[in-house]
Amino acid sequence: MPEIRVAVVGVGNSASALIQGVQYYEDAEEDSSVPGLTHVNFGGYHVRDVRFVAAFEVNKNKIGKDLSEAIFTEPNCCAKFADVSNLGVKVSAAPVLDGVAPHMREPFSVYAEGEVEPVDVVETLKKAKAELLVNYLPVGSKNASRFYAQAALDANCAFINCMPEFIASDQAWARKFEERGLPIAGDDIKSQVGATILHRNLARLCVDRGVIIDETYQLNLGGDTDFLNMTVEERLKTKRISKTEAVTSLVPYDLPTRIGPSDYVPFLGNKKICYLWLKGRKFGDRPLTIQVKLEVEDSPNSAGVVIDIIRAVKLALDRKIAGQLLSISSYAFKHPPIQVPDSLAKQSVEEFIQGKRER
Repeated sequence: MPEIRVAVVGVGNSASALIQGVQYYEDAEEDSSVPGLTHVNFGGYHVRDVRFVAAFEVNKNKIGKDLSEAIFTEPNCCAKFADVSNLGVKVSAAPVLDGVAPHMREPFSVYAEGEVEPVDVVETLKKAKAELLVNYLPVGSKNASRFYAQAALDANCAFINCMPEFIASDQAWARKFEERGLPIAGDDIKSQVGATILHRNLARLCVDRGVIIDETYQLNLGGDTDFLNMTVEERLKTKRISKTEAVTSLVPYDLPTRIGPSDYVPFLGNKKICYLWLKGRKFGDRPLTIQVKLEVEDSPNSAGVVIDIIRAVKLALDRKIAGQLLSISSYAFKHPPIQVPDSLAKQSVEEFIQGKRER
């Protein structure tokens, strides 16, 4: 039986949705259309081939628990859509570094200094025989994200960077992974049908149909710890860059834009509400306005993409492809090494699966 040995950094809502999803789709039929999956079989790997072997967390209430239990521990609020059996993986204590902003120590129930001894991450990955490491750290974790990227290198693991820290899209980091013979994918996960992918496609539609966009904004509201963390503007620098470039990269002229998290509304929980607005000019310079409201459960929305990324990275490992994975990164991330229209990115992923494209 093939398997993909996966480690995760951060046992929050995103990890909860991903881990539940592997259980939920365990018996998905390969010859049918399955809601939420673009590929039941991705290059020979079924969803059930994903096996979680290590997890790192700073929440003292999650540390030491089996991963199947930790994903349902507060403050996680991702909806429970699958019963996850015991995984035999104890959540390890992670070093705090800058992964926790001062205003998040209490909401994250972070262990006190001297209360818990963090593990040696590299040795833990090696002992678990992890093949790839998924980074789910909070927005603003600049140093911590790079710490785990280096740990992946030292443990001979591929790296998937789901957060808006520019690692896979940074040539220096990409070169490190290439020299080590390891693939890397990122940066900043793009959901199945989320604010960014919808905004990109509306902008592309206007450009393709001859409409000049004069102004646009994207406002996002949410009620989980992700949005609470992002109430501090200084942690949002790369997040705003990532989301903004994802949209403006498809528009061949300067565009006044405001994109990013705008408020934390506690009672929304894991629900995310997005408001999109575009103002433009069509034939005869006549005005055009587009207004859209999108409402989604945030974490499952990203998990449907990450499940493909994991299998794409495993294919790269099998094929001994190292460095930046351009096809899956362009398709699945907001800030990939190369920005291309989503239709072309989708085509390149299919060519990668078939072995017609190297990376």
